[in-house]
Amino acid sequence: MVATTLDIEMPARDRVAANRRLIRLWLYCVMLVLFTLVLVGGATRLTDSGLSITEWKPIHGVIPPLSEAQWQEELEKYRQIPEYQQINKGMSLDEFKVIYWWEWAHRVLARGVGLVFAVPLFLFWAMGRVESHLKPKLLALLALGGLQGFIGWWMVSSGLTERTDVSQYRLATHLTIAALIFAGLMAVARSLAPHSEGPAATATQRGARWLALLVLFQIYLGGLVAGLDAGLTYATWPLMDERIIPTGLFDLSPWWINLFENPLTVQFIHRSGAYLLFALVIVHALRTIARDGAGSTHARRALLMVALVTLQAVIGIATLLMLVPLHMALMHQGMGFLLLGFAVAHWRGTVGETPLPRFA
Repeated sequence: MVATTLDIEMPARDRVAANRRLIRLWLYCVMLVLFTLVLVGGATRLTDSGLSITEWKPIHGVIPPLSEAQWQEELEKYRQIPEYQQINKGMSLDEFKVIYWWEWAHRVLARGVGLVFAVPLFLFWAMGRVESHLKPKLLALLALGGLQGFIGWWMVSSGLTERTDVSQYRLATHLTIAALIFAGLMAVARSLAPHSEGPAATATQRGARWLALLVLFQIYLGGLVAGLDAGLTYATWPLMDERIIPTGLFDLSPWWINLFENPLTVQFIHRSGAYLLFALVIVHALRTIARDGAGSTHARRALLMVALVTLQAVIGIATLLMLVPLHMALMHQGMGFLLLGFAVAHWRGTVGETPLPRFA
């Protein structure tokens, strides 16, 4: 453990508070880089760029092609996969470079998130600035980030041999783990923040926790929608296929496969989940006002969550009606992560701040 002169002179309670503030700011920085990564990943998906790099090189892959010969070599590798042969046959080198740079940026940012998290964690740990109750949580997030790198390649590999795109199962898994990491970072950061009020009523805490989980589930469903390009079909609202409940929801056999492979069913479930979330957020806000008081911080945050969910619903509907343009789709995906972050922060606020250690 490394102790600075400032650490020795600073009272123990103030030192812990200062460490918490430092770690909190660091985690917010990691979240910002991760949020950027999610947006670049969405753009990579929407521009059909995700299969442009056909090999997984965790270290060497940071260096892009530096010569004409290297670019030609990368293009030749891309020509061997079904996406090129069935969709992009005849693509020029300049056209290939556009999709290559999107995927390269996505992979480099992913490595950047790992460095921004792992290096400061090691330093803070060595300097004794990480409280013991935080260590397993931060190590779990580090391990989840490592797993995410493997899952990213597992996802890409599904589109390199027989398919012309990646598996929607793997895409949804990849997106959901990114959301889990984002939520975990927010939960740890907010647990270290000073809170203006004490814990909310137990029922309020429970409701806030369920809302955060439902937002996470919606992100998973959004991953399935993206993987099936379901947003490009049935682009009407509020009706689907001119019906409130469309026919054909369970046309595939066995019935359960429709939940994952039928674009109509997947989009219908995603819409239904949005309606459910919207209703539950309103109910939660009204009950929080009744339990904790209209002027409480918990009630104000619950009302703000109503506004955020409403905004996300408007963005989602507009994205659908406009046939998923790039800027609207990225706005919808980014807003989904912001909503998740706020839902987790709201839940953590209802629980209350982590008490400072007892000092003699």
